[in-house]
Amino acid sequence: MKLNLNPAPHVHSRQDTRWLMGNVLIALLPCCVAGVVYFGVPALMLMAVSMASAVLFEALWQKLCGRKLLIADGSAAVTGLILALNLPPRAPWWLAVMGSAFAVVIVKGLFGGLGDNFINPAMAARALLLASWPKFMTAWTAPSGLDAVTSATPLMTPAAWTPLELFLGRIPGCIGETCKLAILAGLAWLLITRTIKWHIPVAMMASLCLFSWIFGKDPVAAALSGGALFGAAFMATDYVTCPVHPAAQMIYAAGAGLVAAVIRSYAGYPEGVTYGILLMNAAAPLLDKCFRRRVYGHGREAAK
Repeated sequence: MKLNLNPAPHVHSRQDTRWLMGNVLIALLPCCVAGVVYFGVPALMLMAVSMASAVLFEALWQKLCGRKLLIADGSAAVTGLILALNLPPRAPWWLAVMGSAFAVVIVKGLFGGLGDNFINPAMAARALLLASWPKFMTAWTAPSGLDAVTSATPLMTPAAWTPLELFLGRIPGCIGETCKLAILAGLAWLLITRTIKWHIPVAMMASLCLFSWIFGKDPVAAALSGGALFGAAFMATDYVTCPVHPAAQMIYAAGAGLVAAVIRSYAGYPEGVTYGILLMNAAAPLLDKCFRRRVYGHGREAAK
């Protein structure tokens, strides 16, 4: 009897980087459509500029470093699109370019490229833009087409909108965060295709609602306002910057929800999702270390 011995991996899957990023782009399409419907051509142009600049900076960086061009894997396009969906619809085009450059070159490129960055590139870029150009990053407009006017977000005046308005997205806010129906459609696609699992989105939203209620806020308004649902679905679930173990993922997501609730309730800035996710990104390696998986074929002591 002859045994055919081959090196690992023994199980092959079509779930490579291009497949995963393609699923994320498909999941983001409902948010893109809703953003264009509610905010018009400026939102579409901002998404195009952000994606194109992210891909361009990725190619230039890889060329400069003498590496193989990997822009076809779709990761840069996903970063650029998520960044654009986190911008106000009337933000200037150069803001998207600056954010894309920071996300792709500084946050991802300088740390070794895809898989080596320790925080989410799009989220880090949003934090930089908010700290550097707060005037542009907080210039909200109402979703009334080309005649949009400056308005406060629901996080500032939650009683001004009904839960249905918050859910459907006819409210001021970033391009991709307003329509919760579109976000849930994208989240459903990610779950159906098994691109992500339910642990992080559910734990983060549950934590945000619970602590918002403890801090005297309306949990329904907390869940439907701002970028909480968008962040839980598309950014906190980033493979590179979230823990691997399911229990660690639950703690990670709950921590992000807690930080967001604290900042929303007690800080001067009404939104804390960005900082909640970034803070827990930094804690992800420690959480994984606390929940190491047992190595197959070895005892507990050997797995340590």
